Amino acid sequence: MTNLPTEQHAPPTRPSSGTTAATKSLDGKGRSRPATRWALLPLGTGATLFAVGGRWDIAAAAWISLVLLLRFARLSRVWSGALWIWSAHAVAAVFWVQESAIGLDPVVVAGAVALAALQTLPFLADRLLAGRLRPGAAALAFPAGVAATEFLITVVSPFGTAYGSLAVTQYGDLPLLQVVSVTGPWGIGFLIAYFASTVNRLWERPTWRSGLVYLAVLLTVVLAGGARLALGPATAPTVRIAGISPGRTVTDAQRAAFARVPDIATAPAAQVEPAMTAVENDLLAATRREAAAGAKIVVWPEEAVRTQESHEPVAVTAARDEARRSGIYLEIGVRVHSPAGPTHDKDEALLIDPHGKVLWTYQKAHPIPGSEQFTPGDGRVPVADTPYGRIANVICYAADFPAMMRTRADIMLVPSHDWKEYGSAHTEKAGLRAVEGGYSLIRQDAEGVSAAYDGEGHVLASTDYFTTGRQIMVAYVPTHGVTTVYDRIGDTFAWLCLACLLALTALAGRGRPS
Repeated sequence: MTNLPTEQHAPPTRPSSGTTAATKSLDGKGRSRPATRWALLPLGTGATLFAVGGRWDIAAAAWISLVLLLRFARLSRVWSGALWIWSAHAVAAVFWVQESAIGLDPVVVAGAVALAALQTLPFLADRLLAGRLRPGAAALAFPAGVAATEFLITVVSPFGTAYGSLAVTQYGDLPLLQVVSVTGPWGIGFLIAYFASTVNRLWERPTWRSGLVYLAVLLTVVLAGGARLALGPATAPTVRIAGISPGRTVTDAQRAAFARVPDIATAPAAQVEPAMTAVENDLLAATRREAAAGAKIVVWPEEAVRTQESHEPVAVTAARDEARRSGIYLEIGVRVHSPAGPTHDKDEALLIDPHGKVLWTYQKAHPIPGSEQFTPGDGRVPVADTPYGRIANVICYAADFPAMMRTRADIMLVPSHDWKEYGSAHTEKAGLRAVEGGYSLIRQDAEGVSAAYDGEGHVLASTDYFTTGRQIMVAYVPTHGVTTVYDRIGDTFAWLCLACLLALTALAGRGRPS
């Protein structure tokens, strides 16, 4: 009798760290599909380039990019996938720097790499946790991670929401954007990431329940936002506000005068003061005309007047006289050049009342990292009660820090100074603060796009410095704002997302679900 070979049974093997439940559901044998996986990375990276908060943003790109990059991360080994996701975000950060004409220097490059590392953390958290959680809990890991990371970027980095916030990519979708009046900008990041998590769940194992849950959440947000827009006050008292930038002729002459001296602060007065005075006189004349036309509040941009330290009292006195003569509230932006050096320069905004009294002198609290060396102000947002509501004031970059912008005000004045490639995008980002705070926001931008927003994010007026010889913006602005949920509870939603992520980590540590 011939002995037949007995069947050999291989011992069961544990899946490697690169094999997940997501991979198994797609392939059926625990194997990824390299061709498909590697196509996802460049497609996701390419979509991310148009969702960075720049002038070439496409709203849909933010939703698509996270879907593709999350799929890539789930089909990759944990740490190699994380490195590729880091690379994708680093490429996107450098692209944003280039399209915004910020300039690549060591500080900017280091910042881009560091932010890309932070943006990788939600993908890593999803990759480590999703396979160890039940579907409902697993779906929350990625969106909670994205919202928490966006918030932490504003806490630990000097960039605020200038880069790394998905909310700014949805500018113009007002029903969706109303959610920031409750959650802050982190709610938009959560929704977009939740979409990516849901699509990936359906990609791996089609189930109607996951899709319906997300659809219910999204519809609730959009319908509630639409209701807020529809039920808002149809009519409200308004005040005429004029934003004024100096004419091109005098600014070009001032720039030429500055180019002829090695140091503006210590240059002989005869070489720079005539050009400085010409700019201020131009602004005063335009202010007088707008006041005569009915403006009750006039706003100059950041650094509208540039002056040597010894000449600052003269410049401020001239503005006070004009406010008194025209009977208006006048906010002026002043850059003071100190002979003690750039760190002693001042970037100020002064609000002058119709009696010529200076209500505040506010020092810029957030200098731009790597380019502005002066000592920042204390960050206290000044507020004044006026016949036109409570008026508050910050300068330019401060509007990229939502926590600082949570101020009980009716009208927020934001004098700014950008440049052609970034002015429009930066003003759109500031518009989110109006929805979050429930106040009107006036951003007069030298060498950029100026705009006025109401508390729901509607654009009341807008002008582009580079399309006209003189940039003057006139808007009829509501004098009564509203108190929003976000104004009351602050970043509670972001902290809840962080707590959720920690809770999911603890839950996953108990082992895989049965």
